[in-house]
Amino acid sequence: MSKNVIDIKGLYKNYNTAAGVFPVLKDVNLKVDEGDYLAIMGPSGSGKSTFMNILGCLDLPTQGEYFLDGEHVTQLNGNQLAHLRNKTIGFVFQGFNLLSRSSLLENVGLPLVYSSQTKEDRNKKSQNLLEKVGLGQYLHSRPNQISGGQQQRVAIARALVNEPRIILADEPTGNLDSKTSEEIMNLFDSLNQEGITIILVTHENDIAAHASRQVRFLDGRIVEDSRHKEFKVKSKKVSAE
Repeated sequence: MSKNVIDIKGLYKNYNTAAGVFPVLKDVNLKVDEGDYLAIMGPSGSGKSTFMNILGCLDLPTQGEYFLDGEHVTQLNGNQLAHLRNKTIGFVFQGFNLLSRSSLLENVGLPLVYSSQTKEDRNKKSQNLLEKVGLGQYLHSRPNQISGGQQQRVAIARALVNEPRIILADEPTGNLDSKTSEEIMNLFDSLNQEGITIILVTHENDIAAHASRQVRFLDGRIVEDSRHKEFKVKSKKVSAE
């Protein structure tokens, strides 16, 4: 029986503006099982980016409950939120967010700098992950020495370095051509088959088609939650060890 890694109940998000209270999310309810593969879709202003920020513990709801891996997120303080986020979630962004003056090895290992691991162990883990995403020959290259698609692979390796149970990807193919986008999505497919829960925001139907489940937002509400019944994943955790 699958376990809920995300359970959201009656979630609202409002912003206070000069013109008054602006509601962004309205009574959102969502359960995500371990090993799910979701594409979150919707037009600009539909609330999907705000929702992803809340999923990633980068923002808090105005009202409602959010349970992440069994923890009641809305009752945690800042340090507790950071700890939960770092051990549970890996982030992949449209703009890669790599440090230009650091090697690929250093970029991947960055989330481990304040861990108890030795530099040798951090480098070994980072190397293993770069090899996993097909970049083992570029360990000491810098981001400007590789292509955009390769940079996104580095970002995915970095997202995996803390062995998260969930990857949140915000328009991960938005800056890539169609061929490279397909290669990146094939990598996400493989990670999901290994048991990692994938949640990605996209406005492209061909990208969303990789996911086993599509969740559509409109005017701050979920208006569709559909699943491909034939899509199956394995329940196995990825490790870089």
